[in-house]
Amino acid sequence: MTTGRSDIGIGEAGEATAPGAWAAPLSTRIRRRPSLAAALAWSRAQGLAQTDRWTLWTPVALGLGAALYFALPREPQAWVAWLCAGAVALLLAAAAASRVRPLTVVLVLVACAVAGFGMGKVRTERVWAPIAPSGGEPQRLEGWVVDVASPGEGGQRLLIAPARVGDWPAGATPIRVRVTLRPGTPVPAPGSPVSLLAILNAPPPPASPGAYDFGRDAFFESVGGVGFALTPPVTWETGTKPPWRLRLRMAINAVRWELSRRIVDELGPGSGGLAAAMTTGHEAFIPREQEENLRAAGLAHIISISGLHMAIVGGFAFAGARLLIAAWPWLALRIHGKKAAALVGLAAVGGYLVLSGAPPPAERAAVTAAVAFGAMLVDRQAISLHALALAAMAVLLLQPEAVTEPGFQMSFAATAALVALAEAWPRPVKEINTPWPIRFVQAALGWTAVSLAASFVAGLATGPFAMQHFNRVSTWGLPANLLVAPISSFLMMPGLALGAALTPFGLGDAPLAAAGFAIDLMNRVAAMAASAPYAQLVVPSGPGWTLAAAFLGILWLCLWKGPLRWAGLPFALAVLLVPKPTPPDAWVSADGATAAVRADRAAVLLRPDVKLFGAELWARRRGLAPEAASEAAYDCDRWSCVPTAGAPVRVAEAWNLKRPLKPGRVEAMCATAEVVVIRNDERPAGCRAPLVLTGADFRRGGSAELYRQTDGTWQVTWAQDLRGHRPWTWGPDPRRH
Repeated sequence: MTTGRSDIGIGEAGEATAPGAWAAPLSTRIRRRPSLAAALAWSRAQGLAQTDRWTLWTPVALGLGAALYFALPREPQAWVAWLCAGAVALLLAAAAASRVRPLTVVLVLVACAVAGFGMGKVRTERVWAPIAPSGGEPQRLEGWVVDVASPGEGGQRLLIAPARVGDWPAGATPIRVRVTLRPGTPVPAPGSPVSLLAILNAPPPPASPGAYDFGRDAFFESVGGVGFALTPPVTWETGTKPPWRLRLRMAINAVRWELSRRIVDELGPGSGGLAAAMTTGHEAFIPREQEENLRAAGLAHIISISGLHMAIVGGFAFAGARLLIAAWPWLALRIHGKKAAALVGLAAVGGYLVLSGAPPPAERAAVTAAVAFGAMLVDRQAISLHALALAAMAVLLLQPEAVTEPGFQMSFAATAALVALAEAWPRPVKEINTPWPIRFVQAALGWTAVSLAASFVAGLATGPFAMQHFNRVSTWGLPANLLVAPISSFLMMPGLALGAALTPFGLGDAPLAAAGFAIDLMNRVAAMAASAPYAQLVVPSGPGWTLAAAFLGILWLCLWKGPLRWAGLPFALAVLLVPKPTPPDAWVSADGATAAVRADRAAVLLRPDVKLFGAELWARRRGLAPEAASEAAYDCDRWSCVPTAGAPVRVAEAWNLKRPLKPGRVEAMCATAEVVVIRNDERPAGCRAPLVLTGADFRRGGSAELYRQTDGTWQVTWAQDLRGHRPWTWGPDPRRH
């Protein structure tokens, strides 16, 4: 009997087909046309797959509500907080009574958003404090040194709790002021009562319209005035004592300051400055060249005490405690080793938070670490998206303003991406009786792959924020971080932790020496990366909405489960893909003291030695390279600049406040310039320039960007108009408004 190909097929209805007519085998899957019912069924399946993920969106909703509050153009009334509390209670009650799962989820998320809005208002009311007036006269400042703040462009800075400022009434005296000392002035230790002559102003507004608002940060840190000292601080003879909480904080800061000095003396200025910054948070001893190299190499996050440092210190303490418990059989049989080690790690994180001075990034990192160790204590997974969501909820409830800060945005985006990567990372099968050389090679390859993937994913997650906020991309940041990661994790941070703990007992020399060696290696890596070709690329900021879209897109990629997660990818790339706005033709600082104009892709600075920080910030934000104005383009003296025929943009500026200009100088400005900037309030009589800006305009509007229209007119965008009418923008007596 022979077999061959059958000529008989089976039709769609089951009947036989004619010989020679081809029919699909019974096992063939017939592709059907997509239908609405199939699409709905698929969507329902995707939604059901998120059953255990909806709670992850509660901190996102909370953050969106807080972001909406901070985006308001005007400050809402205090009763809005009570209204939000009532709305949250009603929404949660409705969610509890609902029997429809999607409706319950929507009600809970809306309640979280309303709660975020209300907590923003509550937080603002709690920290509301007087703000110093701008343009004030020199005042005698008497108070206590709370801490030595990070140095600014002008030099070392002191954070002072003022007892008295000139003849200001007590109700108008800020809670904290930050004062820059003259170069070479001895720095008093925290806790010292000091008296000095200083000029105080309100915290600085944004350097340019739409730029980051440093004044808002100062408001929530209770810093109501900034300025510079005209005289060195001297001891203030006072018969009063500060409040006990202030005394406690100054005592802790005094210990931190003394420890910083010991570390610098032990390791020298080359390594000691970075060691002190990573141990106590004091950045006063870091050489400027090292700081620039770290920033260019993408390693500046090492300086700021944040999640990386807390993770290393807490993880090192946890691993060490668990190892010691396991090495003592008597103790290991009587206590839960993992939970006891978690308590040790929690204590280490708390101690490090106090030692670092508890800056906001360290507080957020400590909350995250506390949630992880707390999960261990209740037999839950320590590192998971649910633990991260709980930590984010805690941070946003305590500090809703964190949603506007780059540190919070970058740290939680990176952590969410890393935890999502850990969930998706394949778990290798452990082989039995594998020779140790092979296991060693496999472990090394596995660690390398994990490090590369983690650095790559973290870099992608933080990239949009680095572009939008800092306008810098470190080309060699990935290899630099890969080289520094093992040095920091296994040698530098453990050595600093042990050195800080043992230095008061005279036993910290050896661990500090090991940490100093690691810091030297890190500085070499940073110097190599900073000097490599194309070490940094300047990227202009995109429209404001692109950052929010990128944040939500990254969270969607991390939190959603299933193929729909890739729908967040174009949103995550919004900062990179959306066309950048056209740069303005000119920029003027908030006080009218300096200006810059655009010439192709360069920012020409009329006063390159004044307000350089603000000018460079504006130039980077618009993707321009700063350069000094040439004599061929602008005729500048000590008090003014007048454009010549070769000027790219005809802007004239006079920055004198009290001394009159040379005869005929104002007339030349008005005759040759399209835009005249006068720092004084008096508008020049008979000046027919198309646009004249005076000191009164800058006091009302802050910094400005100028756009030349096609018809020859000028459009001015003011920073204050974009900031809105909020407590951190109002001045010395905000409640009066």
